[in-house]
Amino acid sequence: MSLSVSEIKKLLQTMQSEEDPQFQEWLNDPRKGVQQEIKKWYRLKEQKEKERLQYRKMTAYEQDLLNKGIASIAGVDEVGRGPLAGPVVAAAVILPTDAELTGINDSKKLSKAKRESFYKEIMEKADVGIGIIEASEIDAMNIYEATKEAMKLAISNLSQVPEHLLIDAMKLPLSIPQTAIIKGDSLSASIAAASIAAKVTRDKLMEQYAAQYPHYAFEKNMGYGTKEHLEGLETYGPCPIHRNSFSPVKEMRRVQQR
Repeated sequence: MSLSVSEIKKLLQTMQSEEDPQFQEWLNDPRKGVQQEIKKWYRLKEQKEKERLQYRKMTAYEQDLLNKGIASIAGVDEVGRGPLAGPVVAAAVILPTDAELTGINDSKKLSKAKRESFYKEIMEKADVGIGIIEASEIDAMNIYEATKEAMKLAISNLSQVPEHLLIDAMKLPLSIPQTAIIKGDSLSASIAAASIAAKVTRDKLMEQYAAQYPHYAFEKNMGYGTKEHLEGLETYGPCPIHRNSFSPVKEMRRVQQR
């Protein structure tokens, strides 16, 4: 008795090779549904191969350092430089040398579901440090210095002192050897992992702030100046997590103080 199309579809999800005799048999199955599922299997296989090759490219910086005997490599990245509200958050991530995060990329290029899936795996398998600099501190020191402080804090919160830092487009005043990589979150697996850890951490914080300050739709805009956010600012004024040094919050604070 031949298998149904749905049964074949389920079995194809676990099939590793087209050389499998069962697969070869399905290639000759005259049913349109079976042939559609086989085409899907080939497309998925091709996609996985692309992701595998991309991952090899994204570990080139790490592999070069590993070949030099440097094993403890931390990727460092931040999120939240541009928003009008909330903290800037940085992450430092030391991936295990046998990590296989195929499909990883800059957090902004991933769906929320993919980000959270990678985040869970990163937090379980890697050494992760998080650094958070709140809005009031950003106002006191400026966003550039706050970003550096968040990164330094993230590195200090690792369980070990890394031998080398791979940082997204920035150099830090630290004695640890480091490499600044332009668009590093798309070119280094370690930096991409840090961008994901930082992004998911910050998003969760902004969702909590949304419950506390419900007039600005922080759960949707994460503090960025969307139409809904700006309308909330216009109606209710700034809240305690707004950045007073950023326009238009700065101008609104001046009006309130008159």
